[in-house]
Amino acid sequence: MKAEPRFHNAPHFKNFWEKGNGKELLDWADVTPDLGNFEKYASLYHEVDDLSDDLVKETYLKLPYPEASALIKKYSTSKISENADEPESLKRFFLQMQEVPNWFDEDLANNGARLCMRSGTNALIILRDFVLMGGYDYAYLNKPLIFTGALKKGAVKRLKDTLEFWVHVTREDALKVNSEAYQLIIRTRLMHSYARLKIKEKGKDWDYEIWGEPINFWDMIATYTGFSLVLMQGLKKLGVKISEKEEGGVFHLWKYIGYLLGIPTEYLPENRQQAVEQLYLWSTLQDQGDEDSVQLAQALLAENLESTIYKYPFQRKLLLNLHQSMNWFLLDREINERLQIPKVAVTAVFPKFIIKANQIAQQIYNLDDPRKNRKLVEIGHKDQMKVLEDYIKHTPKDFQY
Repeated sequence: MKAEPRFHNAPHFKNFWEKGNGKELLDWADVTPDLGNFEKYASLYHEVDDLSDDLVKETYLKLPYPEASALIKKYSTSKISENADEPESLKRFFLQMQEVPNWFDEDLANNGARLCMRSGTNALIILRDFVLMGGYDYAYLNKPLIFTGALKKGAVKRLKDTLEFWVHVTREDALKVNSEAYQLIIRTRLMHSYARLKIKEKGKDWDYEIWGEPINFWDMIATYTGFSLVLMQGLKKLGVKISEKEEGGVFHLWKYIGYLLGIPTEYLPENRQQAVEQLYLWSTLQDQGDEDSVQLAQALLAENLESTIYKYPFQRKLLLNLHQSMNWFLLDREINERLQIPKVAVTAVFPKFIIKANQIAQQIYNLDDPRKNRKLVEIGHKDQMKVLEDYIKHTPKDFQY
């Protein structure tokens, strides 16, 4: 089975890359993608994390849940040795996880982590209203969510899980072996495999030729490019200044996270030029948003009204309007229209307020002054942790994790 760049000449593809946010990315990276490079990555559309799949088959699909869970927890919190008397699949998985590659530069990754932290609630707005919502317009990328029934569970849990993952993996020194973030990455990696194996077992309607393997490597790289490249694009739209060191650090941080998630590192982008070209080539595989995309987008909007973080209905309605204004400020018009996101009367007011606030903060806390920059990092970290705590507190407890 061979992936083909079937949508390279489609109107939605051309509009994005010739007029919309895609053109902005191409200009920022100063690259002209070569469609001839598609073949370098095409096989990733049908490749998956076999190490993790093998482990899930030997644990969660074979043993009683408490037994499987205890085994995973044991080696998530302590190192495994090659001589351990455990199944080969478990040893292979955890030996790969705990091997820190020679190329990993913790100082460089920490530069990226500090940007993620100092961007504070700006980053959370971008992740929700630009990265997550914009990602729903890639019709095939979202099929695993539909096949696993995630849509029916609503957006509250999905947002909480995404926020919890992102916040924990983007702290300074967070990714040490057996750390909390490391354990969260293990759970995420195994969850991907569990979902994939269940789709393959039950999803007789899964279209392997068009959609690739469920949760394949190329879709995963595109997703984590959202957390690096697209996040920084969004932050720039909100007036957040990003240094070259910080930008390089963000890509390095996500390269290491990608490695821990089982993705072959030779394909993970190291800079914006590589990231933009690969996103361009990957998106030739993706149809525009469909009915499932609209349902996912509407569920994300409805989460504002369903969440109990704010007590009163008028507060929730105001929050919904603020997020809709950000959608219209950040995303291309045709994507907003395709996802059926209502346009609010004062679309530009909230984004302009945020941009002005960021400009003032960056003047007060001079980014070139390490001490003042550090203060912004601390403030941003505190703000993000407060939002995460609210989400954890208000996520319904009857969800199955």
